[in-house]
Amino acid sequence: MSAPEDRLAELGLSVPEVPAPVAVYVPAVVSDDLVFTSGQLPMKNGELMLTGKVGGEVGPEEAKEAAQQCALNAIAAVKSVVGDLDRVAQVVKVVVFVASTPDFTGQPQVANGASELLGKAFGDAGIHARSAVGVPVLPLDATVEVEVVVRTRG
Repeated sequence: MSAPEDRLAELGLSVPEVPAPVAVYVPAVVSDDLVFTSGQLPMKNGELMLTGKVGGEVGPEEAKEAAQQCALNAIAAVKSVVGDLDRVAQVVKVVVFVASTPDFTGQPQVANGASELLGKAFGDAGIHARSAVGVPVLPLDATVEVEVVVRTRG
């Protein structure tokens, strides 16, 4: 098991199976030393764990947990193309899309669910640049979607 997986295990978490794409794309692509994940929804055990809009029927804390699941799924996508998470040298960029009502402005706090998890999993290598974007709707009415770019070594 890799160091990031050990750190996740200490939190009672594990890297899941890569969720199946919901359309025609692959979960992640390698380009030189970078891995780009496709947008990951909060899929857990084959089911979408949360739908709806933050600021409406979904609370910010629920959405933050969904963002954490999205990050776990992104980690799984990275692992699927690099094999060993110890090869991750740096989480470079994270983009978090939050389906929210027009008056909700707490997207950064929702996105912290993904950022905090990546920091715990990868330590200093998990510190990243980030965008948190409010959108009117996401695929399958998901509440959150997360994309990750990582730099690898070896």
